[in-house]
Amino acid sequence: MIRNIIFSVDEFYHLYSRGTDKRIIFMDHHDYQRFKALLYVCNSTNPVDIAKHFRGGRTFEELFDIEREDTLVDIGVYCLMPNHIHLLVREKTDGGITKFMHKLLTAYSMYFNKKNSRTGSLFESKFKAKHVNTDEYLKYNFAYQHLNPVKIIDPKWKENGIADRETAKRFLMEYSYSSYPDYQGVVRPESKILSRAAFPEYFTTVGDFDAFISDWLSYGGVN
Repeated sequence: MIRNIIFSVDEFYHLYSRGTDKRIIFMDHHDYQRFKALLYVCNSTNPVDIAKHFRGGRTFEELFDIEREDTLVDIGVYCLMPNHIHLLVREKTDGGITKFMHKLLTAYSMYFNKKNSRTGSLFESKFKAKHVNTDEYLKYNFAYQHLNPVKIIDPKWKENGIADRETAKRFLMEYSYSSYPDYQGVVRPESKILSRAAFPEYFTTVGDFDAFISDWLSYGGVN
């Protein structure tokens, strides 16, 4: 499959990839944790011995202390859903996005297939990408990607509106498989995945971000 997009340094992109045949790609909490660690470990210009990093009894938290040298991309948002992933990134170096995604999806596929005694592709063809080429579209992605998990508890919220905004916000806060808690001020090891300084400072306080999310939940306009 040929991807009809050319990545350029300093430009922003929404990347997404789905499990082949829309299959579940995260079977349990450990799978999600593994992918989050890979988001950090694979983001390096130097070759990475993935297996070495996950051997030797390192804890999940200790993986985020690994020295990576220079990174391939800046990550502003991530959201892991049961059968697909979303990322908002900035290209830092020529070919950085392609190298990063190849390392990331290959490493996770090898882990998943070995764990589940399966063979073959885990993800659909090549990852997909959209150029985020306006300020409005860039800010929108902070809502669209972070609000994806609401579909788990209310699949039709975009069409029908959401009955209980506070319940939805609590669910997002407890859903640890996205960068939402980081923007809500939670300090955790995986906060190192993000390079927030590389993105516009839309949210100078936690309150700014919370109000932004509340507005989107109220209007349900993140199609």
